[in-house]
Amino acid sequence: MHSLSKAALFAATALTLSAGSALADFELEILHINDLHSRIESINKYDSTCSAEDDAAGECFGGIARVKTAIDQKRADNEGENLLVLDAGDQFQGSLFYTHYKGEPIAEFMNDIGFDAMAIGNHEFDDGPEELLAFIDAIDFPILSGNTIAAEDSIVHGKFEGYEIFDFDGEKVGVVSVLATDTDETSSPGPKITFQDEIEYLQKAVPELEAEGVNKIILLSHVGYKRDQEIAAAVDGIDVIVGGHSHTLLSSTDDKAAGPYPTMVKNPSGEEVPVVTAYAYSKYLGDLNVTFDDDGKVIDVSGAPILLDASVTPDEAFAARVAELDAPLEELKKREVGETAGEVNGDRTVCRAEECSMGNLVADAMLARVADQGITLAIQNGGGVRASIDTGTVTMGEVLTVLPFQNTVATFQLKGADVIAALENGLSQIEDGAGRYPQVAGMKYTYDSSKEPGSRVVSVEVADGNGGFTPIDETATYGIVTNNYVRGGGDGYAVFAEKGMNAYDFGPNLEDAVAEYIGMNSPYEPYTDGRITDVAK
Repeated sequence: MHSLSKAALFAATALTLSAGSALADFELEILHINDLHSRIESINKYDSTCSAEDDAAGECFGGIARVKTAIDQKRADNEGENLLVLDAGDQFQGSLFYTHYKGEPIAEFMNDIGFDAMAIGNHEFDDGPEELLAFIDAIDFPILSGNTIAAEDSIVHGKFEGYEIFDFDGEKVGVVSVLATDTDETSSPGPKITFQDEIEYLQKAVPELEAEGVNKIILLSHVGYKRDQEIAAAVDGIDVIVGGHSHTLLSSTDDKAAGPYPTMVKNPSGEEVPVVTAYAYSKYLGDLNVTFDDDGKVIDVSGAPILLDASVTPDEAFAARVAELDAPLEELKKREVGETAGEVNGDRTVCRAEECSMGNLVADAMLARVADQGITLAIQNGGGVRASIDTGTVTMGEVLTVLPFQNTVATFQLKGADVIAALENGLSQIEDGAGRYPQVAGMKYTYDSSKEPGSRVVSVEVADGNGGFTPIDETATYGIVTNNYVRGGGDGYAVFAEKGMNAYDFGPNLEDAVAEYIGMNSPYEPYTDGRITDVAK
């Protein structure tokens, strides 16, 4: 709502205006990114680090120096206009920059760009609340998450709020934030962090903002495109949703997009709510223009994601700083580990929904590394695979981009019935593009995605040691290999933590095992062989 003094001024002035005059509309431009995932350097079409060859071909995208240029240009173009620069979460994790430096340079770059607010993403908890706290202490803008509840004895208790109110010459804009409630499964927040249902929280927080005189409310979320639309349809009072988490490309002109930019969803009162998100890895800068009437209702909305391609010149100072930070990492990144005879597909839309060649590579590599220990089955979560590898020479830097989490190879024993239960978990959220989707080795399985979660597995067969397969024995005990994150119950694999026997989580780093496997089988021939089948397709 307007302040009394402003409302009184408008009322007095209206007496002298001609018939039909109206109060001025409020225009707001929202620039937004999400899921940068430590892609500080430019990326190529495989979402991996851009090479000199890619650069020469004009096929480099994004990078924090281009983000800086694009936002600075927008500020210059709209000097004096109302502008918010938002990040919908997941700056952490995804490249050697985070592995080596953690959140320190991320805070430096974001401060220098001048972000107005950021949502906490699930990967901000990958190194526990401790690294999140260090990041919070280093940034000079608010980081938000209203449904993330830190216990009183948590080190991040009181370190972040649920919303922030921005004042544009008396016009109040509220930015409220929520985080995916399964973050305790997809990251490592620890026992002192819990998560309230997003809709339940927002149905309380939106009236609180309205009571403070805010009639323009933006939800800055990290829950994914599908959940954003569910929230828009369930909660009145939210005017715009700026989202992240699902790495979704929205566009009204790109036929590969998951939906239009913005996607309009009717709220319970029948009002259209624009929902936007901007893919991931700094490849795009979202640019949404919203016009509100005097009552705070959205009366016009327009915009499109801006592709940060070779036409966007990287900011010189940022590029120099990136090069400085990169120098100590170059020797490791450039180390050649082998060659591939074709592209190894690690695309998240594939590896979270069906058998993918990168999933096969990682699962095969894990199994080969521990085969002499009596381990016969491998399960790798599709969400642990973060990029593809192109044809030709493979560097350690590329492997680290695919597998940035510093996971270790973990082994344990499990009953056959529990292996089936684990696969059911992995198949339970296909519709949401969840990272738990099981890529496997030493077995093959068939499922029906049209069935209800928990009853999708149709059959499971295990390798018999003679080149064939035999039905899994639910009473038998099998040796399993996975990564330590999943073995500890990550991505919903609680059965591994609860039913696993003789667990050992301290094997070699997963990226080293995969690099070694590529080298031993160089040139590596990517493949899929039908080990995973969905009978509904």
